[in-house]
Amino acid sequence: FNGAGRISTIALRERLDSHRLIEEFMIAANVAAAKTLEDKHLPVMYRIHEPPALEKVEALGQALNGLGIKLAKGVKISPKTFASVLRQAEDADKGALVSEIILRSQSQAVYGPAKLGHFGLALRSYCHFTSPIRRYSDLLVHRALISALGLGTDGLGRDPGSTFEEIGEEISATERRAMAVEREVRDRLVVAYVADRVGATFDGQITGVTRFGLFIRLNETGAEGLLPIRMLPDDWYEVDESGFSMTGERTGLRFRLGEIITVELAEAEPITGSLSFRFVEGGTKTPKQSRQRKGTPKGRRGPPKRRR
Repeated sequence: FNGAGRISTIALRERLDSHRLIEEFMIAANVAAAKTLEDKHLPVMYRIHEPPALEKVEALGQALNGLGIKLAKGVKISPKTFASVLRQAEDADKGALVSEIILRSQSQAVYGPAKLGHFGLALRSYCHFTSPIRRYSDLLVHRALISALGLGTDGLGRDPGSTFEEIGEEISATERRAMAVEREVRDRLVVAYVADRVGATFDGQITGVTRFGLFIRLNETGAEGLLPIRMLPDDWYEVDESGFSMTGERTGLRFRLGEIITVELAEAEPITGSLSFRFVEGGTKTPKQSRQRKGTPKGRRGPPKRRR
């Protein structure tokens, strides 16, 4: 930010080996805290990250197989499975696309007293312990440790486990609200930063595929907006069953999650934090669809018919 409180520069935050080392220390501390409380038979406010739902795994398999990356049906999904898939993707020069697809298949992490494990970290016992000044979940773990280890009078109190499930639901909801506010503030600031560049062209990554268009995140700034389907090349588009790509029936032009395309900034609304784009170039040509359009099948949308 500059002296007037406006953004002067947007850049990726550097992630050094020292950051990774501290992250490993924090994870080790979180595991140690959870196991200590388990050994002392005290309630734990776990950080829970369950495996992906079956329907999401099936959709993931369809999307990966369409990219030539094998994910066998019925295979038990684990973090090692995803690591193997990402290695295949890197070898095929499709790392960014596959990483985005895998991210979309994941469950959302929550807080709760049930020992369900953390799928993403491949850990059975895991809680949040390292940020008690900003997370209530961590404060509960600190209080439990005070009780478990006889460190003072500021422990959990009587029968603490009876309220942990209700508290877990509340702090999970609070976390989601905080994340939504953070996204909204960021979006408004970034849109204000690019608002005077309407008409300029940018490269951006497809972050969402819907019946009404594509969501695009600009590489330069991280700003996100919508490329309405009416702004795509004139065609009738069908979104695939997995929801990871759409294909034009006449042209065979396909747009997939994670791909980079070029767009023009059409509108910018700083108050709402919204951007709208026009298509410039990109997508992948595929063999034209043999099926002819009849009526308005489910899952298809197209621009208004144009005069030629």
